Amino acid sequence: MEVPVLLPKVFNYPFTYNNDSKKIKNLNQGDIVIVPFGKKKEIGVVWDKINHTEKKINLKKIEKKISNICLNKKIIKFINWFSIYNIVPKGLILKMCLGNLKDFELKKKNQILKSEIKATKYILNDEQKNALEHLTSLGNKFNVSVLQGITGSGKTLVYFERISRLIQENKQALILIPEIFLTTQFKNRFKLFFGFEPAIWHSKVSINKKKDIWLSVAKNKIKIVLGARSALFLPFKKLGLIVVDEEHDSSYKQEDSVIYNARDMAISRASIENIPIHLITSIPSLETYRNIKIKKYSKIELKNRFENFPLPKTKIINLNLENLNKKSISDETIKIVNLYLEKKNQILFFLNRRGYAPFLICKKCGFRHICPNCSIYLTYHKILGKIICHHCGYKNETEKKCKDKSSSCEFSMYGPGVEKVFEELKVIFPKKVVKIFSSDYLNKKTQSENLIKEISEDKIDILVGTQMISKGFNFPKLNCIVVVDADFTGKGYDLRSTEKNIQLYNQLSGRAGRFSKDSMIVYQTINPENEVLKNITENITENFYINELKLRKQNNLPPYFRLISIIISSEKKENSYQGAQEIKRKIEKLNNIQILGPVDSPIFKKKKMFRTRLLIRSESNIICQKPLAKILENLKISSKIKLTVDVDPINFT
Repeated sequence: MEVPVLLPKVFNYPFTYNNDSKKIKNLNQGDIVIVPFGKKKEIGVVWDKINHTEKKINLKKIEKKISNICLNKKIIKFINWFSIYNIVPKGLILKMCLGNLKDFELKKKNQILKSEIKATKYILNDEQKNALEHLTSLGNKFNVSVLQGITGSGKTLVYFERISRLIQENKQALILIPEIFLTTQFKNRFKLFFGFEPAIWHSKVSINKKKDIWLSVAKNKIKIVLGARSALFLPFKKLGLIVVDEEHDSSYKQEDSVIYNARDMAISRASIENIPIHLITSIPSLETYRNIKIKKYSKIELKNRFENFPLPKTKIINLNLENLNKKSISDETIKIVNLYLEKKNQILFFLNRRGYAPFLICKKCGFRHICPNCSIYLTYHKILGKIICHHCGYKNETEKKCKDKSSSCEFSMYGPGVEKVFEELKVIFPKKVVKIFSSDYLNKKTQSENLIKEISEDKIDILVGTQMISKGFNFPKLNCIVVVDADFTGKGYDLRSTEKNIQLYNQLSGRAGRFSKDSMIVYQTINPENEVLKNITENITENFYINELKLRKQNNLPPYFRLISIIISSEKKENSYQGAQEIKRKIEKLNNIQILGPVDSPIFKKKKMFRTRLLIRSESNIICQKPLAKILENLKISSKIKLTVDVDPINFT
């Protein structure tokens, strides 16, 4: 009997094997098997269709079936759909689904659902009860609902209660969050509500723990998984609900290896599983906003903070009116901060920039350090005493001979980073405890957990943080936030820059005053009349969405049109550009598409590779991936170039 077996490798089709029915009986789609492949034995999955070929091949035999574990037909259908939509080989997606597991034996008793504390009984307010009943009334079949609420309104409690009802029916739930740094605080809130820890799934989880979770999920022994993007591929036996928290967050887009948008793929999986999906947000993505307007998604809104604490007051400080004398923090800001420190409140100084300064510039010759591997300026990190590339990780010393060779360059710093602000704050507030909250300084799980604990226990007075701190953290004493450099200028390679700014600063303001009637967010800016800033401070983001949708429609951009980006990379620039031209000639045969380019990518060199871009545009109701994939599969691509396909790109770097 011929059997199709998909291997977790870079193949877009299953291999055909023979099965000796006397040795292995009742082999079905989704069964996990051991097969010979080359000189090795590999784990594979019995797939849905045989990949027919005209070649005469001596078929090898399936050696073993893994008992008591299999993938269901729905996840196989999801992998097939994911492969077509994102133009990714099925085998690579299966690899993510199997989680790099080498064997499927559970060697220790599962401890994940062990109750550790008594669950806290929460009483929902009337607005939360109404939201819960709305979500429940939509039923347990596929539907997309948006739970929108201002920060601090208690959205999490609403969907926790929704999940608790579902697991009483012996169903499972998946909660997706955009950043693994959020899991510590989220886990604690989860334990208080449910009385046990969630199963946590992300890239930093050990392989043994992953095996434990994977097998328990497949057997419906684990009811709730909290995870980052890759949790979407777990083999749930009885999945009943998917929740995407902070659905607007661009971190749901995976930009390397297998490129996909986890939020969009979560909706696809919910559709295939025929279960509801809840998108949770304080301010929706533009795509979600439009889907609400055209009635594709339903929406319920929480308009008040829990226990009716007000949103922070806002203060705009015009930096053009102050002589900062190389300082980052204005005198007016310092006065405001002192008032909150006197009340024993915590302060956050927020920057969009990591490091000490975006880049160094020589006052004599104008030299600026550029990464030798990427076409971007290097960021100066004073604590490390080095300049660093945030794309490839390249590090170097700052020493450089000036053009006249007679002396070294005299560097001055252009723009503030977290380290520079951190140093200033230690001088301004010498008796206060100041800490940095940034991914560069919290690269270990214990570091982030310890810092979060110190903040929660009121052991830190002032935080200096980057975007990471704007997402989902709940610090009771944080009542004053200072945006050091409120820059609302867009970057030419990102059509969503304004949308991201609005979402970022909306999220950020929600970190303050969650348990106080007196809180403030201060915007230091050289653009005090900026329209985006006005929308944020006056809380009228609806104006932005209406205007932005008009602009997108006029310019044939998402969500009205679909974009697919193709990056052609090579160690030599001419090979990259020539390869792009050849690929464009092949793709031009497709109907109903427009091809833009080839052009240099804005970051035209990355990790020593020169990058040329093609952009394919089609109307949003046209799925052109399948014919495009066929053309790309049949291309005879030179070994000198690398091809990367990004469906629905978030940015254009």
